[in-house]
Amino acid sequence: MADAVQGQGEPRLQRRIGLGLLVMYGLGSMLGAGIYGLVGEAARLMGSAIWLAFLVSMVAALLTGLSYATIASRYPRAGGACYVTHRAYRSPLLGYLVGLAVACSGLTSIATQANVVARNLQAAFGLDGVPVLLLATGFLLIVAGIILRGIKESLWLNALCTVVEAFGLILVVAVGIPYWGSASLLEWPDAAQGTEAAGTALLVFQGAVLTFFSFIGFEDTMNLAEEVKSPERTMPAGLILAMVAATIIYLAICVTAVSVVPWRELAAAPAPLAEVVRRAAPWFPTVGFIGITIFAVANTALVNYVMASRLLYGMARQGLLPAALGRVHPTRHTPHVAIGALLVVTLALAAIGNIASLAAATVLLLLFVFTIVNGALIVLQRRQGEKRGTFEVPSIIPALGMVVCLTLIVVRVATGNIQAPLIAGGLILAILALYLATSRNRGKEMEELMRSDVLS
Repeated sequence: MADAVQGQGEPRLQRRIGLGLLVMYGLGSMLGAGIYGLVGEAARLMGSAIWLAFLVSMVAALLTGLSYATIASRYPRAGGACYVTHRAYRSPLLGYLVGLAVACSGLTSIATQANVVARNLQAAFGLDGVPVLLLATGFLLIVAGIILRGIKESLWLNALCTVVEAFGLILVVAVGIPYWGSASLLEWPDAAQGTEAAGTALLVFQGAVLTFFSFIGFEDTMNLAEEVKSPERTMPAGLILAMVAATIIYLAICVTAVSVVPWRELAAAPAPLAEVVRRAAPWFPTVGFIGITIFAVANTALVNYVMASRLLYGMARQGLLPAALGRVHPTRHTPHVAIGALLVVTLALAAIGNIASLAAATVLLLLFVFTIVNGALIVLQRRQGEKRGTFEVPSIIPALGMVVCLTLIVVRVATGNIQAPLIAGGLILAILALYLATSRNRGKEMEELMRSDVLS
């Protein structure tokens, strides 16, 4: 029923996305702002052993990614994480909390990326006299316009941006390969030299919490389920292929970066990967790599915006948000009300300017969400009468995913500054307050939805 219309001629999302575009979307959601900006921070914490941090964070992400692939195969619908949370725990409150926690992470990410794009535009084109907020606003309006235009247009632009940002990363690896083997890959910061095995393990986990941000985005893919062809098979394949490709690229970047630039200098560089290219390929124009960085960051914003709009749409269809957010444009077949609402909120966040601490808190929020969703899959796998998908993982996979995510949360809260946990806790409290203010009849609507296994 790909392009069927619901009820009295009501427009709905259309199935236009194949495996290729889905893989590019998933890859584009992970590549980008994270890897382009985190290599230096990881080097400051881990020395030349940054590949270990990325490897551990990859394992953590892949465990949850496999759970998401199973969920997408079983219940291919927008707002899937929210849906399975309520289905498993039978709690509209918990489903609401999961859905909006993911949405909050997307909004803060978009606002951050808008400001990053604005600053890069200033640097590349000498626009120092133009306010950052004005450039960020223009960027957000363009992105919102593209997403409003249509999902196919959005994903073709995503594919283009993904090719550009992937080219930038491949360029880094290509020009740096001759340097491989020239530096130790297990040189630790001076403060960590000679530490016991337990201390080293703690350091690796701290690095994993930091680099986990580079893998955030795979969960965005599930919110396109109602626009994917044969989602029960296409969704798991697209998600896993994107994660494997991102992991290979990340590990190659880590080895290249510390091989070309000594890790202490890499940690001090304002643009780490640009510094790698400057040293390994001085013939490549600096402004060219700034342009690539803009494409990479813009792509992350585009993907997050698509995710957030489909998430609000899905939650509205499930009765968790006002019904207006579930409306679809009659000709463009996009959730135009949700797109407009997100634009207003994101513009407000971008006006704040310095939201680095808020962005860091989103990692904690998503680890919290992943813990709940992994647990939900275990409950559903053990429940009699639940349908199985064409892709299934054993219960040990989501169980390990829960343990790893909880470990990363504890490490971050216990060893990092208190500001990010306070922000994350404040966001959760705000979501709970919003739930209490808008909860009338929501549980009944969700229970009606639970009785149907087909897309509404």
